[in-house]
Amino acid sequence: MRNLPPLAAVRVFEAAARHENFTTAAEELGMSQAAVSYQVKSLEAWLGVPLFRRERGRVALLDTAAPLATQASAAFDLLNEAVARVRAADEALLTISSYATFSNRFLAPRLGGFQLDHPNLAVRLDVNDRMIDFARADIDVAIRTGWGDWPGLHSQFLMRVQYGPMASPGFVESYGPFDVPDSIMASRLLSPDDRWWSRWSRHFGIADAPPTPAIRLDSQMVEGNAALAGQGIAMLDPALWSEELGDGRLVQIGPAIYGQASVWIVCPDHQRNQPKIKAFRDWLVREAETHPMRRIIRLDPHDPQRELEQVT
Repeated sequence: MRNLPPLAAVRVFEAAARHENFTTAAEELGMSQAAVSYQVKSLEAWLGVPLFRRERGRVALLDTAAPLATQASAAFDLLNEAVARVRAADEALLTISSYATFSNRFLAPRLGGFQLDHPNLAVRLDVNDRMIDFARADIDVAIRTGWGDWPGLHSQFLMRVQYGPMASPGFVESYGPFDVPDSIMASRLLSPDDRWWSRWSRHFGIADAPPTPAIRLDSQMVEGNAALAGQGIAMLDPALWSEELGDGRLVQIGPAIYGQASVWIVCPDHQRNQPKIKAFRDWLVREAETHPMRRIIRLDPHDPQRELEQVT
């Protein structure tokens, strides 16, 4: 175990010894001259020996204290270099936390473009459905769903959460037609107890069906893959399945509606203008704004839950 004096006092002593002037040391450290004098005296008391000769308002470093001053300066130089290396490494790595569906369906296919634009910045994607604590986790930015009102965090809107029923063309051909919402609700639903199904059916005035044996999956990602395999109808976000909708592997068989929450990119408020965070936030906002299905529905301004028309 190291037997060290208070490092704050050593730091003040090192500056005072280097300048041999308490006032100049105080200016460098952003302290008062009295505070410098106090810290030096506290170090002398801890060591049990004087460090400066004080005479007529001037101070001079004692010869016996010179080796301590030299070693303290060398130690702070080494510490400064180590801190600089850590900062440089931190500035070269961006760590993102995002929930699984958004990570797989939106971020992962696009992150290569961000990397090409910022070749000196390494990117690490932490896929986690839990809400991370920035004070405890080594995370720079996170993707969250909610209302954007998290205390102490800067939140930037990305897109509204929306959802609509989707199935494979083969399933539609075998079990359709699905020309009205009732026919959809009467078919084979994937995860029918999901709250999105309940909200979608109520939106169209359909009573919740009694529980029946069904396939229950734990994420939109798994539900979408099951729908692609022709296993049933999944309630999915069109913005996250636009590629499959575009090439015909999935068919949206009913209107999509907006959920109550939105998708946000968040970071600690005091770090919002850190260059690597700002660069990623600006890039991701542009990606969301140019997404072809970001505004698939035009909403009634008097009733945000009622769509006026489908935009194709």
